[in-house]
Amino acid sequence: MTAGGATATITLSFRDLYRWYTTAAHWRGTAGIPHRLEEHVVMSVAVVAAALVISLPVGLTIGHTGRGAVIGVNLANIGRAIPSFAILVMGAEVLGIGAQPAFLALLALAIPPIVTNTSVAIREVDPDAREAARGMGMTGWQILRRVELPMAVPLVMAGVRTAGVQVVATATLAAVVAWGGLGRFIIDGIGQQDGGQLVGGALLVVVLSLAAEVGLGALQRVLTPAGLRQASALPGAAALAGTAGAGPDA
Repeated sequence: MTAGGATATITLSFRDLYRWYTTAAHWRGTAGIPHRLEEHVVMSVAVVAAALVISLPVGLTIGHTGRGAVIGVNLANIGRAIPSFAILVMGAEVLGIGAQPAFLALLALAIPPIVTNTSVAIREVDPDAREAARGMGMTGWQILRRVELPMAVPLVMAGVRTAGVQVVATATLAAVVAWGGLGRFIIDGIGQQDGGQLVGGALLVVVLSLAAEVGLGALQRVLTPAGLRQASALPGAAALAGTAGAGPDA
């Protein structure tokens, strides 16, 4: 890092890291670790919840009816192509600094994987299962709710899992628009040339991201119908982990 023509380096020792974690002041107040962690978790949960409200109806409609598939996929790809940092900066220009541009950027990051996975999961449900449901007199809504959606759960939840972990990890960037969260420690650590704070904050983000991965993975297993879980454990049924439509034979 350079300033005024001089080169400044950030040094770190395990002693610095230990001192940062064990300093009582770092665990109190609005700038303390518990508060920053709470900010990060609340923002991440709110973003994923909003993404689900927006993405699930869109993905289910595209997958069930086949209408708007090209437009939906292209919009999702555009959302993936635009860097979150660029959305943060543009959002800050329009909305000002703080939580609003951070929420907008993270929402744009979370929507594409959920829309894509949901539409693909519904579309790949075994056609024979649909025909059997129609033969039983089920309406389109009943087929979606009782047949397609339960069989699509693994792939849908895989999209939610991807979105959740990405949001938790990327929320650190929101500190550049004066929002809090764990990214605040990283930005302040760089600005203050405090290696303990910089690496300490980064490690907290890593731990939280891993916790999100494990937690959402467990939720995915819980929400997956028992028949699909049992079928995925059978030899030769590994494809079930990647598609939602391989379960009707179980």
